[in-house]
Amino acid sequence: MVRTGLLGIVALALLQGAALGQMHGQHASEAACDEPTLRCATTATPAFGPDGTLWLAWMAGGQVSVASSQDAGRSFSVPVQVPTMRLNLDWGPDARPKIVVDRKGGIALAFSIFRDEAFNGQVLYTRSADGGKSFAELKPITANNESQRFEALALDQDGTVFTAWLDKRNRVPAKETGRKYEGAGLFFASSRDGGATYAEARLAREGTCECCRLGLAFAAPGRPAVIFRNIFDGGVRDHAVMTFTDISTPGEIHRVSNDDWQINACPHHGPSLTVAPSGTYHVAWYTNGKARKGLFYAHSRDEGRTFSEPMPLGRPGRNPARPFVLAGQAGTVMVWKEFDGEKTSVQMTISRDDGETWSPPKTISSTTDTSDHPLLVSNGRQTYLSWMTKADGYRFTAIEDQP
Repeated sequence: MVRTGLLGIVALALLQGAALGQMHGQHASEAACDEPTLRCATTATPAFGPDGTLWLAWMAGGQVSVASSQDAGRSFSVPVQVPTMRLNLDWGPDARPKIVVDRKGGIALAFSIFRDEAFNGQVLYTRSADGGKSFAELKPITANNESQRFEALALDQDGTVFTAWLDKRNRVPAKETGRKYEGAGLFFASSRDGGATYAEARLAREGTCECCRLGLAFAAPGRPAVIFRNIFDGGVRDHAVMTFTDISTPGEIHRVSNDDWQINACPHHGPSLTVAPSGTYHVAWYTNGKARKGLFYAHSRDEGRTFSEPMPLGRPGRNPARPFVLAGQAGTVMVWKEFDGEKTSVQMTISRDDGETWSPPKTISSTTDTSDHPLLVSNGRQTYLSWMTKADGYRFTAIEDQP
């Protein structure tokens, strides 16, 4: 959420059930400890550098830290705390620090904080130009003082950093003129200097759901694609994809699926998007709509204009949640979480034919306590699972080929 009332939160909790709430991730109070170290992290986000170095950004102890690994996550360098003071970091279920590393080794970082007790957020960014030894002073992504949250970062082939986020700046003008205002706006900006400065924020789409993470990828050089939970007529919060004409020009939106989830509350359960080398869009999402409920996958061969029939994921009795999909040269990998009443497991399936067929799901990791969302990252040759757990610490696991 960018701002959510208590009634909305309670309504959603009753709707989805306690077990699903456990699956949805951690709040700051559920951290293993209250220090800025990795073992205390609630969320961790990986990124590979051009030389194969693994970089990891995490939230813990009111700070965002960054460290690197030369041995595929078995050990990490001494972490650098990006802010030197404790911040009121955004601890929402869909919040985490975002990190990208360019070809010159420059590191762009962004995350959000809460500015008040009403969950109004602010997106902050910084950059390291010395290989992660230090970071520049934190700056807001936009000068506007209304709420911004759920930022996403992606790196173009030419080194341009593109960012999109959810923004509530237009709610005040709407109220002043007596117009109804729902949700938030999808805003964006880009950086030509590796994330040191960003162009002025611009509106891509008004009327989006205000409380779910975005999925962001490049469909082609200079053409970002964003998947988000849109508010359609009648208060239906289903997913949509927007492909930009160029780095500065938003495109039309196209509906991913008619799930008919009519809800006036915050799902806190965003989608995932990846674009394969073939140009196929692969998407995965959660819904609790009238037409379908649970986790689903679909693909598009025409830049998101139309999508395949949604394919259900996971076992319904185990509350499948938090899907993530990543396409590479060797195939497309998809992971999600399930809860059997005692353990949370990460399930995985792989497609070798660009989403036409998928392997039988299998468990690749599990834990008995709370955990972050499972993420996938690739160095161009190998795909890895990145998963922060409270009981077992950080896990970085190579995805092995399966028949």
